[in-house]
Amino acid sequence: MEIADILIIGGGPAGLFTAINCKGRRVIVLEKNTVPGKKLLISGTGRCNITHDCKLSDFFSHYGENYRFLKTALHSFTNTDLIRFLETHGLETVVDKNGKVFPASQKSQDVLAVLLKACNTNKVEIACSHTVQEIDKSDQGFTVKTGSGIFRSKFLVIATGGMSYPATGSTGDGYHFARMLGHSVVPPKPSLSPVIVRDYNMASISGVSVQNKTIYLYRGEKKIAEHCGDIGFTHKGLSGPGILDFSRQILSGDILKVNLADTKADDFRNEIIQASDKEGKTAIQTYLKKFDIPRSLLLLVLKSTGVEPECRLAEITKIQRNQLVTAFCEFPFLVGKVGGFNMAMVTAGGVSLDEINPKTMESKLVAGLYFAGEVLDIDGDTGGYNLQAAFSMAFLAGNELWNKQP
Repeated sequence: MEIADILIIGGGPAGLFTAINCKGRRVIVLEKNTVPGKKLLISGTGRCNITHDCKLSDFFSHYGENYRFLKTALHSFTNTDLIRFLETHGLETVVDKNGKVFPASQKSQDVLAVLLKACNTNKVEIACSHTVQEIDKSDQGFTVKTGSGIFRSKFLVIATGGMSYPATGSTGDGYHFARMLGHSVVPPKPSLSPVIVRDYNMASISGVSVQNKTIYLYRGEKKIAEHCGDIGFTHKGLSGPGILDFSRQILSGDILKVNLADTKADDFRNEIIQASDKEGKTAIQTYLKKFDIPRSLLLLVLKSTGVEPECRLAEITKIQRNQLVTAFCEFPFLVGKVGGFNMAMVTAGGVSLDEINPKTMESKLVAGLYFAGEVLDIDGDTGGYNLQAAFSMAFLAGNELWNKQP
């Protein structure tokens, strides 16, 4: 039996960074894969969008309804702190035009290398190929049984991630461990995932995108939410940051209506009427260029209305005008489903935040038990917000454990 001061289950960024901050303790990280950080290596398509360059106050609007839980963590370890940590350890960073922060090398393995080197410096022991099978809690602490050994510690951290990209080992183990120790779990579902559209007829423009469009979410006949962002058209439906960030709210059978013209329906209608009076000989496809819609998309939307691209403005009937208003201000997409965990970047849902102390990351139910990262019921938008949250929660947990008496 191995005796540690602190046991951490999960060798992703949350687990490793928690370990790094437990200075002066014997820390063992249990990782079921043969190597740690497999999911980190594929983040940002291998480039690793570490965090965002926005003001700290702007972070909180990017975590859905549960953003308050992260206030202490994000204030304790900010995006500036994370960048400084990486650069102090020899990894330069760059900021793209959208404020996303990447390693200057554009290689996620360089971020992992920094974490592993810091773990080595702090004498953190990483035990790979250890799949946790059972956890027992007693007055003496936690006993963790794996397929390869038994470990005991007074303190236990669960940092196993969620269920997205299960091929990397994120298969929801942490939810099982949490329930085993008396915690409740909000049902997990994919987030930051593309939307598969039913009866989709835009596969021919796969790869085309539009910027900063408003998306309305309808459930039944009722509009329940709206969101603004970039949209990409794929072979099977919609993607891009605007759709990915909105996906946590979308269900199968919902209708997404996209305002391609960036204008209110009544204004769009009036503009066509006025243009018909002043430039009636202009073709509708020429007139619509003013709305900065890619030509291939514009022609597909026109086709859906039955209005010929060469039709002159003065020739458009009232019925056709109404069809144009609907098509360009609220083009509908019927949601077949949201992409599954193999397509989702993160997981929504997880260990209930009501049972975790946000100032320490310790369980309110089990003394000595801590959580950090995606295993908890909080998820962020695209742009580095999820990794920042993981690092900030890990910093908070690690420092809390560092201050505990061995």
